[in-house]
Amino acid sequence: MNALTPFTCSSGLFQCKNKLLVSDRAGLHFKEFARKNAANALSVANLVMGLTSILSSLNGHHHAACWLVLIGYMLDLADGAVARQLDACSALGAKLDDFADFTTFGIATSLLLRTPDLLDNLLCMCYVLSVFARLCFFSSGIPFMYRGLPCIYPSAIVASASLLSGGNMALLRVIAVPMILFMISQTFYPHDRVLESQAWKKAVYAGGVVMVFCSSFPPACVYYLLWSVSYILFPTSLWSSKV
Repeated sequence: MNALTPFTCSSGLFQCKNKLLVSDRAGLHFKEFARKNAANALSVANLVMGLTSILSSLNGHHHAACWLVLIGYMLDLADGAVARQLDACSALGAKLDDFADFTTFGIATSLLLRTPDLLDNLLCMCYVLSVFARLCFFSSGIPFMYRGLPCIYPSAIVASASLLSGGNMALLRVIAVPMILFMISQTFYPHDRVLESQAWKKAVYAGGVVMVFCSSFPPACVYYLLWSVSYILFPTSLWSSKV
């Protein structure tokens, strides 16, 4: 028995080392998986916000539907920055982002304009189709530029205006029509890399997070409304990624 003891000890030590190696490899695989999919997780969260907003609208919970669109707005601004920061950009991520954007900023936002009236239903359809066209012609061929107004800003404006006005359809129609025209226009807009730019833009984003989760709705809606309108009115002077 004594002669076997060293062998038994060495075998136990070998097994312990194997377990540690397996554990280290599992940890590395998990970290790599998390790195590659962190941005995708944000896109999926955006998609979930859009789907939940759709269900809220269909069940008559208009207030919740608007807030979910605004939360999707914040998630969408973050996913691209996270993907680039972690060097995890992929074709799958781009497709997932587009699908989430179409769900939240296309279908979910259009339902905020929905009423039993036929003309309002046609407006909803036009809004969805304009977002679809905007995403299809996303690439401008020019570095740091979009062609057509990014669809997250019209969504933030429609959702904020809807909350502030109590769902006043006359006002929402007046807002939705120019937003549709802006999205399908050939106008160039700068990349809005808020989290990869100056400190004041990051502060704007942080303020948006605080507003959507910690503030009462009137100040938050005004905040998002001013943020989105400023991008439309002063895209190059304020929001260009080169500034």
